[in-house]
Amino acid sequence: MAPRILLARHGQTEWSLLGRHTGRTDIPLLDEGRQGAELLGKRLHRARWAGLEGYEIRTSPLSRARETCDLAGFGARAEEWDTLMEWDYGAYEGMTPAEIHAVRPGWLIWRDGVPEGETLAQLSARADEVVEWARSADRDVLVFAHGHILRSIAARWLGEDVSFAARVRLDPTSLSALGWAYGAPAIERWNDTGHLEA
Repeated sequence: MAPRILLARHGQTEWSLLGRHTGRTDIPLLDEGRQGAELLGKRLHRARWAGLEGYEIRTSPLSRARETCDLAGFGARAEEWDTLMEWDYGAYEGMTPAEIHAVRPGWLIWRDGVPEGETLAQLSARADEVVEWARSADRDVLVFAHGHILRSIAARWLGEDVSFAARVRLDPTSLSALGWAYGAPAIERWNDTGHLEA
């Protein structure tokens, strides 16, 4: 079978709870985020997933993703990879959409980008690097990362422009899977937070 990629978004942080754009600022997990990471780990170590034996695992080096990976029980197997870091929001780092709209009415990040930060083209190129790596060998992969970069990876996995990511929501501590259907790239599972509801 062709390789697939599992996407794990980091647990809840103060800024994600408030809707602040959290790019390269290293915000720690809240207790809720730590508990969610542990629940995700329990899910992935149960029989259906069996600890993802044989998977190659990588994580963003930012502490909210790294700690989610560790608490889920994959820290010893995971390699840190800067390519999985969140979008560099530049001048909009730490701002909420409402605060940005107050100075830039009608702004949409997936169309308009961010000043003094990473361009949409640069973000897309990083997502392409992850997709190429995931498809490069005969094994599945798991990555721990952040909302916007994971949404970008999904868009590029499907062969869509990175702006397609505007149409797919992704909650903290969610699990998603990108694979194949009838030989074409497909979304197998998206924004699954069932482990948090147990």
